Amino acid sequence: MREAIVLLNMGGPNNLHEVEMFLHNMFNDPYIIRTKSALLRKFIAGMITLTRAEKSQDIYRQIGGKSPIVDITRSLVNQLNVALGEDIIVDFVMRYTPPMAMEVCTRLQELGVEKVYLIPLYPQYSSTTTQSSLDDFEQTAHKIGWHVITAEIKHFFSSETYNRCVVERIKEALGSDNAGSFDIVFSAHGLPQKIVDQGDPYQRQVVAHVGLIEEMLKNNWLDFNGIHLAYQSKVGPMKWLEPSLETTLHSLTNKKVIIVPIAFTIDNSETDFELSIEYAEVAHEFGYQEYRVCRCPNDHPLFVQTLIELYEKMK
Repeated sequence: MREAIVLLNMGGPNNLHEVEMFLHNMFNDPYIIRTKSALLRKFIAGMITLTRAEKSQDIYRQIGGKSPIVDITRSLVNQLNVALGEDIIVDFVMRYTPPMAMEVCTRLQELGVEKVYLIPLYPQYSSTTTQSSLDDFEQTAHKIGWHVITAEIKHFFSSETYNRCVVERIKEALGSDNAGSFDIVFSAHGLPQKIVDQGDPYQRQVVAHVGLIEEMLKNNWLDFNGIHLAYQSKVGPMKWLEPSLETTLHSLTNKKVIIVPIAFTIDNSETDFELSIEYAEVAHEFGYQEYRVCRCPNDHPLFVQTLIELYEKMK
């Protein structure tokens, strides 16, 4: 039986021309805009795209004219291919920009793949990310008549190997400085409170994840001045998870901080622009002496090892 591992993620524009596609596809996702009317959702997506496209294009101009997510994911896939050899195909699907499910499913079907191991690259489960990506792949496979067997991972925030990778990124950001002089802020992508109240486990898993990494930091003799959890990327007027990152930065008395993007595995506009540029300016206004942002796991060897372990667990 020919098999494949497929990594799933949100995606991001590969160039400035794809910004509108990215926005439209994301806000036309029923897991994101939760209205029962597909026509209304399409209208909302069109309006958001119209009003946000120019500002979003400017954001991507400031980080090199595209999202880094596809190039980094491709590097990750290449490392997995080297590590696993020719016995299994490794590929990836982005939810809102190329390479999308139709392209990848068609290619794998033509290659005679009969079983796919799906690994969403979201450490914590949310219907807005994990479930959306899994459903997109499986519905596309059904649409093209590909009767593939699938195995899937829903989350991996409790993986010791993955958390060692996060700790390594924190050590890189700290460098030779004393941990005790810095506060750590774990910054997670926000979610409307309404979705959490409906039973989405994302917030609970984020809190549990922070606890696991905090324990690992102590075991590595990294005693930071304080450890905090905040949420970023709020959109629209409705109530989102709190506290916001801005509120947290405003409240800290210690003006040396390391930001850890706890909900992202691959760097993207939320890390390279929002955290590294936008919130850096906020921190400067608040009088911070040091404001550092950790890199995401990206293609770190420990993240490669994490994905191998997840695959072996599904076999």
